[in-house]
Amino acid sequence: MRRTAALCCLLLLLGGCAAGPPPPMARALPAQVRDRPERYLVVTVRNPVVLPTPSAASTPRGYGGARYAVGGAARAASRGLAADYALEEISGWPIAVLGVHCLVYAIPAGADPARLVESLGRDRRVESVQPLLAFAGQSGDYNDPYAELQRNLVQLAVPAAQALTRGAGVRVAVIDTGVDVGHPDLRPHGATARNFVDADAGQFRADAHGTAVAGIIAAVPNNGLGIVGVAPDVELLALKACWQTERPGTPAVCNSFTLAQALAAAIDAHADVINLSLAGPSDPLLTRLVRRALEGGAIVVGAVPRDGAHDRFPVDVEGVIAVDTLDAAAPAAGTVRAPGRDVLSLAPVGHYDFFSGSSLATAQVTGLVALLRAESPRLTGAQAARLLIDSAAGGAPNACAALAGLLHRDACGHPGEARLSDTTTRGRVP
Repeated sequence: MRRTAALCCLLLLLGGCAAGPPPPMARALPAQVRDRPERYLVVTVRNPVVLPTPSAASTPRGYGGARYAVGGAARAASRGLAADYALEEISGWPIAVLGVHCLVYAIPAGADPARLVESLGRDRRVESVQPLLAFAGQSGDYNDPYAELQRNLVQLAVPAAQALTRGAGVRVAVIDTGVDVGHPDLRPHGATARNFVDADAGQFRADAHGTAVAGIIAAVPNNGLGIVGVAPDVELLALKACWQTERPGTPAVCNSFTLAQALAAAIDAHADVINLSLAGPSDPLLTRLVRRALEGGAIVVGAVPRDGAHDRFPVDVEGVIAVDTLDAAAPAAGTVRAPGRDVLSLAPVGHYDFFSGSSLATAQVTGLVALLRAESPRLTGAQAARLLIDSAAGGAPNACAALAGLLHRDACGHPGEARLSDTTTRGRVP
């Protein structure tokens, strides 16, 4: 028994706790926080990662194992800040990848948020402070059920590209609302799901925005029903950081705290590609996490907001692939464009529907990037963007041409091997 226990400990050290427990979860934010983010602040205090002294050949990892927790100094700092500024702690969560403890505080009644941020910013206990910012998914409200089904895949030359690769071995994190992971057109047991909003598993699978995004990337082809995903063989990480709303034109909203948790989870899971089909104000904490993901080798793909501005998160972060729709007016240089109108994808409860907006264009580009990454595991975001833009000739990227350019070939595969008509159905499917 002792020898077995010792062997297990040794394996955990050498393997970096790969089979350890999932990263720590924060307390879910109450509904009033999600409804009125302007009355809350996000504060980080220093919380250094303390690991045991490594032995030869060991590769200890912090976030994702049982070693990283909130230290006494961080707890004392958070309690002291709450007492000194009359703050109410709503939730907290240690971010090992940044070496901080992240807290959401309620702003006292009658307090001026800007002055409070300024005061906290001067406090030596505070590592960073910012408002709790809100973000929104970038789907549109245009929906024409009579549009030709999946013409977007023909525009992108996906059927030809899939004769060479379907994204196997690539891990894609979809940071969005929940996903109907039990949809018959997603690979059974092919997705890892985590919820950073609440504990409502039923609502997780009933969320439309994330389900549509996941379907565009990873819907299963040649299964006798439904649609074709751009990169159907990827490993999908469905990370819920956003929730559905009844507000017209805003299908999903998120905030700084939930998005930070999902980004850290994607980093810890070593996601190859991170899809952010959302947009919102510049956010210092989220920017730090995206930069850390890029430094770690991930490719991050983000949606351009509806007004086309590039000074908002996530496309304001250097290195993020910015994606807009084909019909966008005067897109900025370096923007990758993809179809964003009448795009057929998955809907909850095993249904299908048409969606529009840069969220859907972003998902398609994420799928294209996954195809490229499958053939070149060290491909960078800048290289992927250049291949896609060069293949586009002023329009949508050509997946076949991009792969040919990556692999220095004249062609990427044999178009006849993947016939789109064999894997789609016509009309809305119940």
